[in-house]
Amino acid sequence: MAAAAAAAAAATATCSPGAGGLGSAVAAAGKHSVTSFQRRGPRASGSDGGGSRLVSIAGTRPSVRNGQLLVSTGLPALDQLLGGGLAVGTLLLIEEDKYNIYSPLLFKYFLAEGIINGHTLLVASSKEDPADILQELPAPLLNDNCKKEFGEDVCNHKTSESNIKMKIAWRYQLLPKMEAGPVSSSRLGHYYDASKRIPQELIEASKWHGFFLPEKMSSTLNVESCSLTHGYMKLLHFIQNIIYEEGFDGSNPQKKQKNILRIGIQNLGSPLWGDDICCTENCNNSQSLTKFLYVLRGLLRTSLSVCIITVPTHLIQNKAIIARLTNLSDTVVGLESFIGSERDTNPLYKDYHGLIHIRQIPRLNNLIGDVSDVKDLAFKLKRKLFTIERLHLPPDLSDTVSRSSKQGLAESAELRGPGCGVMAGGKTHLDF
Repeated sequence: MAAAAAAAAAATATCSPGAGGLGSAVAAAGKHSVTSFQRRGPRASGSDGGGSRLVSIAGTRPSVRNGQLLVSTGLPALDQLLGGGLAVGTLLLIEEDKYNIYSPLLFKYFLAEGIINGHTLLVASSKEDPADILQELPAPLLNDNCKKEFGEDVCNHKTSESNIKMKIAWRYQLLPKMEAGPVSSSRLGHYYDASKRIPQELIEASKWHGFFLPEKMSSTLNVESCSLTHGYMKLLHFIQNIIYEEGFDGSNPQKKQKNILRIGIQNLGSPLWGDDICCTENCNNSQSLTKFLYVLRGLLRTSLSVCIITVPTHLIQNKAIIARLTNLSDTVVGLESFIGSERDTNPLYKDYHGLIHIRQIPRLNNLIGDVSDVKDLAFKLKRKLFTIERLHLPPDLSDTVSRSSKQGLAESAELRGPGCGVMAGGKTHLDF
């Protein structure tokens, strides 16, 4: 801002009629060491500004669009959809799928990415012990640069072009490609093998804090004054103490090396947290969860931390509460599983396990947010990888649609009459 003000002052001095001419403007610019075109060199990168210190944190990089510091979600394909990754100081809300099968995978990828990069973890849950959650994290697929650091054999997983080139309609082939598998080692995030568990020595070498709600319910706390449930209040105090005591807010000057605090909260809003928003439509504590998110975002904004929360939105009967949760979150991603639905048996969706919806992307340091050009997104869980791809439906319906669907198409064509080019039998498809 100071550089921009000095440049504006120099431009004003040049254009004003009372100015001493071009020589005075150049002298003023040289005095403030500000020029219109300044080449980035070692002096700029070695300055004492806060940006250079933040960029040096492992597992982070600045956004090319707004300069915000980013971390990976653990899924490079999801990072690509969110504009490069999760911004530090923001909150990601994941709408759980109906049977809570795939949302825990995103939760574990986020934590595993923190262990690989040496970030501090804070895991909170009301039904699983955080120590047990860490034991179930997926194993990383390390590249050649990471072999020396971890000393493990790595299986190079590469996606062949023959699998990517599907027999699809021409309009899908014109769209830009999404990265579904490992391509290069220069990206922000890593890839993980869902069939294997993370090595125990990596967990032991990492620094993490666990919040298991049943263990915290023994102490008594008066929370009537702030209208928060006992579990939410205890969790807020726990997060606040970790941020302040370990210097993630910058209040500890003795800690020279900066680090990122990754906060993961599982099944927030469920009855196990003492909240009743999933039980009745007109609940007594409808404002408790929204106040919790409001205070939590204030803690995130003033610290080097990033948070991911999974919420069973399909159980919340009052849709107004869901809208409030969306407004109080920075990024919202919804998972829709095909299990138990008609799409599970529909041959059109046989290659996918569900849909992923990007509900909201934050607006950081700009007036408009990043909006993805891809609307139809689907995910599938292979034996090793959880991939996000575009939803490609086969164009030739004669070989993929079920017999009942074929009959329905034929009957609808018959009702259109002979003016639409239907043959006499009425049971054959239109020829386009």
